[in-house]
Amino acid sequence: MRFFIQFSYFGKAYHGWQNQPNAITVQEVLEDAMSRISKQSMCLMGAGRTDTGVHAKEMYAHFDTEQLEGIPELIFRLNSLLPTDIAVQRIFEVEDEAHARFNATSRTYEYYIMKTKNPFFTDMAHFIKKDLDVNQMNFAAEFLVGKKDFECFSKSNTDVFTNICDLRNALWTQENDMLIFSITADRFLRNMVRAIVGTLINVGLGKYPADYVNTILKSKDRTMAGVSVPAKGLYLTSIVYPNTILKNG
Repeated sequence: MRFFIQFSYFGKAYHGWQNQPNAITVQEVLEDAMSRISKQSMCLMGAGRTDTGVHAKEMYAHFDTEQLEGIPELIFRLNSLLPTDIAVQRIFEVEDEAHARFNATSRTYEYYIMKTKNPFFTDMAHFIKKDLDVNQMNFAAEFLVGKKDFECFSKSNTDVFTNICDLRNALWTQENDMLIFSITADRFLRNMVRAIVGTLINVGLGKYPADYVNTILKSKDRTMAGVSVPAKGLYLTSIVYPNTILKNG
């Protein structure tokens, strides 16, 4: 039997989602809690990876087990055992071939920038004192939309089979003193969102014109793009799956 687990986490204390040999990760902590409660070794396959310090408001993983009863009680026990920066929202049965990573049809990230110093957002958003031209940043973001090669915004020497992503939305909005960048695609490369945000900030600061983003894309050269912004402002906010993965769905 295969199940999906939906959870969220505040990433400050973790070296990302995926297990690493000498660093604590969200996957390690969650697998350990599930194994202790079920009294069997539990292995999770995540919907993707998040880098060190990145947060997730909505994340999924799948796991296999012979039997699973009392899901509400299991969720309660997991949340009681897990640290305060990880929370489980749902566990539900899916088709045997359903895959948390490969069946996802889209993913959405948000990046938070504070325009004024706020002690309550020190670990939750990136503070930029200088004025940013949001209209120009949105104009530049339009060049990103579409099915394109995003190698220029990716970490080098990654093990992906392609740098092509279908980017469907990229938009800056403002809520009081916070700027929020929302970006949706079928998939993302490592460090891609943070590199894009750093590049758009350079546009907002007037360091280069909006259409220079198109030049960066065509170059496929990471050194042409802006510096990656800090991980603390980045949140995975949504992963979408087709209803067909649900058991009897």
